[in-house]
Amino acid sequence: MSVAVEMKAIKKSFGANYVLKGVNFTLEKGSIHALLGENGAGKSTLMNILGNVVLKDEGSIIIDGKEIDQLRDQKVITGKIGFIHQELSLVNDLNIFENLYLGSELKKGFLLDKKTMESKSKEVLTRMGVNIHPNTLVGELNPSYKQVTEIARALLKEAQVIIMDEPTASLTDVEIEGIFKVIQTLKEQGIAIIFISHKLNEVIQICDSYTILRDGDVVATGKVGPEITERDLSTHMVGREVSSDDIYSERELGETVLEIKNLSREREYKNINMYLRKGEILGVTGLLGDGRTELFASVYGANAPYEGEIVVNGQAVKMNNTNTAKKNKIGYVPKNRKENGIVPDLSIKENLVLPIMKDISSFGLISPQKQNSLTAQYVKKLNIKVSDTKNKITSLSGGNQQKVVLSKALCIDPKVLILDNPTQGVDVGAKMEIYRQIISLAEQGYSFIVLSNEVPELQKTCDRVYVMFNGEVRHELLHDEMDEETIMLIATGGSIAE
Repeated sequence: MSVAVEMKAIKKSFGANYVLKGVNFTLEKGSIHALLGENGAGKSTLMNILGNVVLKDEGSIIIDGKEIDQLRDQKVITGKIGFIHQELSLVNDLNIFENLYLGSELKKGFLLDKKTMESKSKEVLTRMGVNIHPNTLVGELNPSYKQVTEIARALLKEAQVIIMDEPTASLTDVEIEGIFKVIQTLKEQGIAIIFISHKLNEVIQICDSYTILRDGDVVATGKVGPEITERDLSTHMVGREVSSDDIYSERELGETVLEIKNLSREREYKNINMYLRKGEILGVTGLLGDGRTELFASVYGANAPYEGEIVVNGQAVKMNNTNTAKKNKIGYVPKNRKENGIVPDLSIKENLVLPIMKDISSFGLISPQKQNSLTAQYVKKLNIKVSDTKNKITSLSGGNQQKVVLSKALCIDPKVLILDNPTQGVDVGAKMEIYRQIISLAEQGYSFIVLSNEVPELQKTCDRVYVMFNGEVRHELLHDEMDEETIMLIATGGSIAE
């Protein structure tokens, strides 16, 4: 089988951070090649280099036998490489063919040639074995057909290599089967697929070969066959030594403050049972698409309706909105700080007091004294490094921005805090500081639910952890039972009894 792409000795650093340290990667035509590794292993950077989003520092890229210059041969790369990101770039208010040709519309004179665009879109969809009309509004499509639309856009540009980043993260089992049929059809037509996924059972099911990155190096590569197990792959992925900086400390836990009983919502999560005690730090983990974010959005009143019960301090509460959650002393730190956690154009202190503006206002005017007092309190409490709280929040480092977001959740005086990906986008030093703050607050009687896919984060902070897979709780582990290989195995659909 001939080679579609070869990347040789690729190096890339961002400042003093060496992300890729001489990576070799080979992709054969008409193959499905898994690119695996934990968060931060270098997968995204390597693929961004191949997709010409990021320039390499050293090394060579060979496509169809010809060495490529990233600056000179941009059209060659964009023509041959299709990159389908995890966050799909579709416009829901346009139909399929309008999305496929967005930015490169065909014209007949001064008018759009809709008939030709529709016809060519239909040809591509038929080639993929998909029976759907190109006039269908994208907003009406289920997640799998949205994935199909992204793939069709790459094929329309005659891509010979398609990079798929977590393509099944938000899909049901039936939808995954449909996407796999499309991928197999493309393979048979000679298209090469790079399949980035944390779902190791899917890798074994559909992929021909694999490459595993860890800390910027290739640690394993080979063919997928009967001799390769999920445990083999997970062992390679988490084979590095776990940090010995263990800040976890046991605490005396109080009564149950929150219970989730048989909670279900459509296809997002089902039959969830969990409990949380006073002063406890509870972890919930899994992989992208496991349902944990949707589950706790419901607990916070931001994802109704649902079936089942949410019980706070022994009383069943219908969480129809976030005000109900706040009244029941439940706070929330959202997953994406930049999109949902901060208002970039506001100052540090304005961001911090947003949830309680009514409480510190009289006749519609904010009390500067109360605002300054509260801000100073949390700057000290969470050790936020700031020169002037009147500066925009974007003037802070990622770690200090995250502390402001945590302060926002704390200022409503919650008893339970849900932290979704609490250390996203922060450096190691800031992470350790945030972990210590969480543990310190737990010692004061706060209860935490930490949603995270970083096992070291769970090990450093959590008393227990629930592992989810496909919207269900698969296993509960105590602190001493948490290890990366076990969690990875459960989170990818495996069983620890294997």
